[in-house]
Amino acid sequence: MAIQNIIKNIQDIMRKDAGVDGDAQRLSQLVWLLFLKIFDDKEKEYELVDPKYSSPIPEALRWCNWASDTEGITGDEMLDFINNKLFKKLKDLKFNQNDDPRGLIVKEVFEDTYNYMKSGTLIRQVVNKINEIDFNHQEDRHHFNEIYEHLLKQLQNAGNAGEYYTPRPLTHFIVQMIDPKLGESILDPACGTGGFLISALEYIRKSGEVKTKKDEQKLQQQIHGVELKPLPHLLAITNMILHGIEIPQQIKRGDMLSHPLRDYGPKDRVDIIVANPPFGGYVKDGTESNFPADFRTKETADLFLVLFMSLLKPSGKCGIVLPDGSLFGEGVKSRIKEKLLEECNLHTIVRLPPGVFQPYAGVNTNLIFFSKGQPTKEIWYYQMPLPEGLKQYTKNRGITEAEFEPIAKWFKNKKVNDNAWKVSIKEIQERNYNLDFKNPKGGEVDEEFSSKELIKIILGKEEKIKKIFKNIVYE
Repeated sequence: MAIQNIIKNIQDIMRKDAGVDGDAQRLSQLVWLLFLKIFDDKEKEYELVDPKYSSPIPEALRWCNWASDTEGITGDEMLDFINNKLFKKLKDLKFNQNDDPRGLIVKEVFEDTYNYMKSGTLIRQVVNKINEIDFNHQEDRHHFNEIYEHLLKQLQNAGNAGEYYTPRPLTHFIVQMIDPKLGESILDPACGTGGFLISALEYIRKSGEVKTKKDEQKLQQQIHGVELKPLPHLLAITNMILHGIEIPQQIKRGDMLSHPLRDYGPKDRVDIIVANPPFGGYVKDGTESNFPADFRTKETADLFLVLFMSLLKPSGKCGIVLPDGSLFGEGVKSRIKEKLLEECNLHTIVRLPPGVFQPYAGVNTNLIFFSKGQPTKEIWYYQMPLPEGLKQYTKNRGITEAEFEPIAKWFKNKKVNDNAWKVSIKEIQERNYNLDFKNPKGGEVDEEFSSKELIKIILGKEEKIKKIFKNIVYE
């Protein structure tokens, strides 16, 4: 059975359970189960390679010993096992420095994970469906990305679940343009499900630089990510394991904005940052005080931009996603952009067409590329056009890798054309560091919306205005 059909069947089973409320909880429930199955499948590999391998998970709690038997425990016995043994013991795992770090990852994963299902019989049905997937099988492993991206797309009505989803063609393009090398430290400070880091892994592996086991170890050690929320963090960990990162210790739970900027020193600097920082949101009260007075704001995307500049090594490179608002804003935004252009060479801005992040966000976005160490003298712009006949991207017709190919060719040898132009630093300074330059040859895309879409946009803007007034900061 196709994996997509298995996942659909699992969701249908979960809908029958009184304890699971909505798509967000269904996804969370499914992901921790998938994690344990994937971890167990990987352990089978470890045992074949190393007969002395010992699981960091207590024997009775390993998937193979309670879940793999389709006729195994079910009903009240299953529910009692999950709630009072599995979760309790995995949350309370004890380790020291000499223990297998895989165990620490398991403990970290389950610290903020919960079992929502109330029917042990339905849990057994879900578990049996998951057992139809063999994550040691190359094709099933390959489809994992498709699985969780499919699930994330279903979360459009489940709050802000889309804030950690970045279309894979976009992550691949950014990584391709940044061109990471073996041995260069790579960081995503808001890594979500790990899409940028997986793209970087795949890019370096395909480059031919990884020739030995030692090279592979070096590659795995150069990948770093931080994610605040438990669900995307769990997805990132799982994704890393499936992509050959045996011990993804470098994927941490946390909030890099919650630490004073001055506390980040040379040991925290990296060669490359690739990221889609959360935008359209606000940090919790007091977070802005971690930053210098001139750059204090509650807007998440702006604080992340300041953080990126600080975390880059001299000559470090950065490729990120930013909303239009970060380009043209005044006040603190202007001061942040001034700092960026003075300390870094912001050499390229790719202006994306409407709907790239639909259905999660309707804001217009840009790809920003800069390197640290030299001031900006000029910025190249590229207005990415929509494919012919398309008014905007939708959840059923998303952006594709093929659509980035003309930009990738242009990127290597930039020239003015119908979609590309450049702006001098003098012009930018004269506009008080407003980076919102339109294509002088036209070609801007006008968005068209249905009446329902317009109502949704208006209501969304009203809500944002309320938040702005609630969290207003006088500069």
